[in-house]
Amino acid sequence: MNSDQATSTNSAAWLCGLLQMNDTFYPTGSYAHSFGLEGLVAEGIVHDRESLRQFILISTLAGLRQSELPLVAHAWRAFELPDWDKMGDLCRLSSALKTAREARFAAENIGRQRVELAAKLRTHPLAAEFLRRAEKEGWPHSPAIAAALEARVLGAPLEAALASVFYAALVGLLAAAMKLLRLGQNGCQTLLSELMGHAGEVFVAAGKVPVDEIGWFNPWLDIAAARHETALARLFIS
Repeated sequence: MNSDQATSTNSAAWLCGLLQMNDTFYPTGSYAHSFGLEGLVAEGIVHDRESLRQFILISTLAGLRQSELPLVAHAWRAFELPDWDKMGDLCRLSSALKTAREARFAAENIGRQRVELAAKLRTHPLAAEFLRRAEKEGWPHSPAIAAALEARVLGAPLEAALASVFYAALVGLLAAAMKLLRLGQNGCQTLLSELMGHAGEVFVAAGKVPVDEIGWFNPWLDIAAARHETALARLFIS
């Protein structure tokens, strides 16, 4: 096998792995969460396709750019050594950035499930060691940190890790929106295509965010998410 064939084989392996780990068939439990969207719909803030579009453009992309994707980038680099002290700091930071209890609870469950699956399905020592240290030190689990771990376990580059998180965040939100609003599949796909057009600029900006500047705050979303905790009826857990 020549070098080009080897590179192609390795790329196919991590690409297929990332597709598996971000598929709705993969049991992370993310399908049960609206990530605050149900609360915004209940408040009447998001009520149709255009208000959903504006929410994602103004809020979701900003959160990815300033918070989730920088966490992925710093964790992906920390896993290389690995730098366990920094990893613990990033886990705690990721949890602290979720101001609503439901958001922290959702992130903990999804992140833990992803890490446990990475350790079980890939039998990789890095995943097993991270899981051991997280349990011993009491690190909160985080979907962003789990995504960085998955990429490292699969041998995927940073850009692929960022792309997988970016895409999964948008698809998860739109899938929830289809259950909460009058949106068709074609309408969601056209919106998804438009949003993916922002990926490049978001990735570049996220890659420049230092650890001490990671964070993003939207009281509008946090208040809706907090009210959602005590709603009389709910379709999603969060």
